[in-house]
Amino acid sequence: MSEHTHPNHEHHADPNAGHETHGGHNEHADHDEHEGHNPTMFRDKFWLSLILTVPVVYWAAHVQMIVGYTAFEFPGSAWISPVLSTAVFLYGGLVFLKGAWRELSVRLPGMMTLISLAISVAFIFSWVVQLGLIEADAIWWELATLVTIMLLGHWIEMRSISQAQGALQELAKLLPDTATRVTAEGEEQVPVSELREGDIVLVRPGESVPADGLIRKGTSELNEAMITGESRPVAKEEGDEVIAATINGEGSLRVEVTGTGEKTKLSGIMRLVADAQASKSRSQHLADRAARILTGVAIVSGVVTLVAWQFVGASIEFSIIRVVTVLVIACPHALGLAVPLVVAISTTLGARNGLLVRDRRGLEDARNLDTVIFDKTGTLTLGEFRVVEMSVAEGESEEQMLRVAAGVESESEHPIARGIVRTAEERDIDVPPADGFKAVTGKGVAASVEGVEYHIGGPALLEAENAQVEDSLRTAAEAAGRRGQAAIYLLRGGTALAVFAVADAVREESREAVRALHDREIEVAMLTGDAQAVADAVAAELGIDTVFAQVLPEDKAGKVRELQGQGKKVAMVGDGVNDAPALATADIGIAIGAGTDVAVEAGHIVLVRSDPRDIPKIIELSRATYRKMFQNLWWAAGYNIFAIPLAAGVLAAWGILLTPAVGAVLMSASTVIVAINAQLLKRVKL
Repeated sequence: MSEHTHPNHEHHADPNAGHETHGGHNEHADHDEHEGHNPTMFRDKFWLSLILTVPVVYWAAHVQMIVGYTAFEFPGSAWISPVLSTAVFLYGGLVFLKGAWRELSVRLPGMMTLISLAISVAFIFSWVVQLGLIEADAIWWELATLVTIMLLGHWIEMRSISQAQGALQELAKLLPDTATRVTAEGEEQVPVSELREGDIVLVRPGESVPADGLIRKGTSELNEAMITGESRPVAKEEGDEVIAATINGEGSLRVEVTGTGEKTKLSGIMRLVADAQASKSRSQHLADRAARILTGVAIVSGVVTLVAWQFVGASIEFSIIRVVTVLVIACPHALGLAVPLVVAISTTLGARNGLLVRDRRGLEDARNLDTVIFDKTGTLTLGEFRVVEMSVAEGESEEQMLRVAAGVESESEHPIARGIVRTAEERDIDVPPADGFKAVTGKGVAASVEGVEYHIGGPALLEAENAQVEDSLRTAAEAAGRRGQAAIYLLRGGTALAVFAVADAVREESREAVRALHDREIEVAMLTGDAQAVADAVAAELGIDTVFAQVLPEDKAGKVRELQGQGKKVAMVGDGVNDAPALATADIGIAIGAGTDVAVEAGHIVLVRSDPRDIPKIIELSRATYRKMFQNLWWAAGYNIFAIPLAAGVLAAWGILLTPAVGAVLMSASTVIVAINAQLLKRVKL
């Protein structure tokens, strides 16, 4: 089952060893405004800048006038604001100046350019005023608060970005650090990185396979769920292929290595995840596009303002003040927080409702979903065997037959046996103890329950015992076989008493989830590595529209792209390593919280409660989040339609002129409005 893990996974190879593609996917990337940035850097800059900004605001004459207090004065106190604001500009603002240089170097001016333009103009203008070169009010406190608020917004944004980068490291953890290589001199422990094609390695019971290979000696059953999605342990014998990172069962194997490093199937999955994440990282944020437009508007408006006032004969001092006011008004105080605030609140709201938002782009896009693809094992199903149907001989009761079967199987560790026992326990049936338990190789098991001997097994047991089987039981067994389910017989004295259809059981929550999505006119598809008959049976039970069965890991992302190629907005829901490429490729990757760390890392959104019924909540949260983002972006950028002309002085003939300080107050007021509007998102009911 997909969520199985193994103690060996605690010791893992260097995540970067042999996988150069991990960090190399930016080679051909477009410009990224956050290149080289991290949340810690923005956090540290924000807190220090905030500490420096507090005294600047306290000693600001304009703030004193608005609030109605008089700041404490002492010799030299007049230089507190210039000195500390300069420190904030140089320390906190430098990251924006560098970002603007990168944007301009690739001819893609955006948020960094607009911020840099505003803080540079405010800094230079304030020093010009401070030195008495122009008669005006310096805007030190506006400069300091602008830099500090921009750092806060980018810190929030970078925290969201950094949460979506761990999938490749989690994939590498599946490989063991060392392997037991068999040579002519005996056995030796070597690092997995030293294995070469043709080497023979010993894989003991319970160990992870260190590399792709062929079995040269031994038989066993391997758990391949994390790679192939197959829910049942797969029987392997000499000549069969084994896959790196799969888990060996009870047999001991000698494997000839056929693929290491970049040539393993696990590495192929890792490359697909890396490629998908790289393509995702190129998408531009709504605020970036708004900032790019606003940058052009601000620059053009500033130039037009300067030229116009000079043309009508205004003094150069008056014209410069008009230009500064325009550029300060256009500064993205509110724009820098418009989206990060909504993201932070929607992330919190989602977490309270069992939704962990790892990548904001997934949440933003969920409102447009028209297709949801579910992985089968561990997502729509439990990822564990259960008795899904049973038929009993005439005169016998289902409860009693299940009770006896669970008693006989109680000492077996076989997955099907455990499924029978768990089914009985979940139905609150008291499982009796068994005596004389013994396994009959290839046929089943035998044991005595309450003094009576019983046998349990598949069709081979019937032949061995020459058992008598009622037609109704044979019909039930044949139906189970057509559905890809295991038919297990319970025998007493050579007579079949019951047949149990054992399969990976459908989760009860899945029915409601599929129904809720259909109610929203969203198509539901299923993607699985299981056999077609198994997949069709689950799809028929849940009412799923489209089925992709027997799909290899490297083909799962292709199925997602196939639907995307039809113009569909696709969400992928999965829980296993084999789902990671599809999760990363989908427009929205939704990981089941109880699944593997890799699926969780690759998903845009994680269902913390592992409940597929939470998927419709994602759509509602996405729509509400988008509304708030749109409203905030419109206000943060749209108010400039009125504010910039006023700042330029179009109403000067009527005595209405905005000073840079008043422009900064209006800019700050827009920030408050954006913040209040974002808080209203908390009222949304999911």
